[in-house]
Amino acid sequence: MTGAATAWVVAGPPGAGKSMVAGLLLTALTPRPALLDKDTMYGAFVAATLTAAGRPPGEREGPWYDEHIKVHEYAGMTSTAREIRSHGCPVLLSGPFTQQIHDARLWRSWVAGLGGPQVRLVWVRSDADTLRRRLAGRGSERDAAKLADFAAFAASMRLGTEPAAPHVTIDNRLTAVAPLRAQVAALVKGLPAC
Repeated sequence: MTGAATAWVVAGPPGAGKSMVAGLLLTALTPRPALLDKDTMYGAFVAATLTAAGRPPGEREGPWYDEHIKVHEYAGMTSTAREIRSHGCPVLLSGPFTQQIHDARLWRSWVAGLGGPQVRLVWVRSDADTLRRRLAGRGSERDAAKLADFAAFAASMRLGTEPAAPHVTIDNRLTAVAPLRAQVAALVKGLPAC
């Protein structure tokens, strides 16, 4: 259904349901992409880096994190995706990618870093009530700082703002009309035949 070197990007705030959407896409796409999940790839590295730097274990947002950790997470994911795609294999990246998707210039630059088109953005839409409930429900240490200052976190995620990059929206709010499985099936069904 997709070209051999397509890059799928499943983006949205922490707790939005990116992993669920990525899992549904992985079972529906042919050929099946390689999954690059930010938390799987860098979770242990981030925890060790925070400890070594004397930072709070739940810190996953903010200027220090962006400068010293996030930049390296995203650079590593981008380089890995580019390498996989250079061998003709599709890839699916899962992470917030908030800056990349909300800045058209940055998006174009990032697409080039990923190895160029074809890059398909799937934005997992959420809202503050849904995020707060899901973050609290999963009880992860990495969400502690987000929940401690939830208003600032929610504002930083630009919840009410559609991405500036071309995208398909999957609505995973608690109030969503259609179930995730149906939304992903419709997305895949609408893809051009290869």
